[in-house]
Amino acid sequence: MASVNHALGLIAGTVADAVFGDPKRHHPVAWFGTWASWLEKHLYRDSITRGAAFTLAALSPVIVIGIVAERLTRDRPVAHTVVSATATWAVLGGHSLAAEGIAMADELAADKIDAARERLTHLCSRDPHNLDAAELARGTVESLAENTSDAVVCSLFWGAVAGIPGLLAHRGINTLDAMVGYRNPRYERFGKVAARLDDAVAFIPARLSGVISSALAGTVDGSPANAWRVMLRDARNHPSPNGGWCEAAWAGALDTHLGGPSEYHGRIEERPRLGDPEAPAPDSGTIRRAARLVDTVTAASAGLAAVGSLIVGTLARSVSRETARRAGSR
Repeated sequence: MASVNHALGLIAGTVADAVFGDPKRHHPVAWFGTWASWLEKHLYRDSITRGAAFTLAALSPVIVIGIVAERLTRDRPVAHTVVSATATWAVLGGHSLAAEGIAMADELAADKIDAARERLTHLCSRDPHNLDAAELARGTVESLAENTSDAVVCSLFWGAVAGIPGLLAHRGINTLDAMVGYRNPRYERFGKVAARLDDAVAFIPARLSGVISSALAGTVDGSPANAWRVMLRDARNHPSPNGGWCEAAWAGALDTHLGGPSEYHGRIEERPRLGDPEAPAPDSGTIRRAARLVDTVTAASAGLAAVGSLIVGTLARSVSRETARRAGSR
């Protein structure tokens, strides 16, 4: 029965995110970020071992909270649904992503380049100061794609597989990666464990994100076949083991091309092109379609996560009954 309540909670939490978005103040993810920043100040050393200790210390309270919440409510249907919904709402970022995309499209359409440069910092850590309108549009579409995979599909996947602890743990891991998972002098070693852990937990859901996005290309006037073709051809060109699957699928779905030089923390990264070279470059119209794709991918992922939660719950009960039967027959 708990799996049914959790499935309902996943749907309800996704609806809550779509309706209410993120709170302006006191966001649970911001609380976690404050906790992790405090830990970093006290634990930082230029060491992989120290970084591993930091990652474990940062995530442990979140996982414990998730496990306690799961166990206290699993036999109380209403409570379990409410807690699952609250956790889902807290970890999802679909509404905010789509809203940022629309705001960026409006500013580029109005030729407000300085405002658009500032807004890009809401989506990614890329240095926007020298970017023109085309590069700002590209950065926005890439960020919407990757963040939809990270902050929507991946979290819902782990919510389906591992319940409330899965939701909270994944969001914590992804937040740590965003804080310390950089290849620069400060974090190359200290952030390595957090970055590798994020890569590991995103491996399956990132590819699922590409499949879902390709299937839904028609909702943004794109071609599912083209999105699928571009994803399979170009996904492995991305330097990230996971980022290319969603970005390549979106390049095909939106009939545009992504990739190229990007500046992060004073270092230029030259990324291979994703999408057909002859496809038009992203613009404000592309961003608006990308924002719509955020919404459709979020809705579809919530539905799939709910079904997945029911399947996982059924399998878990079957295993539990079989284990009890074997124990009783001894």
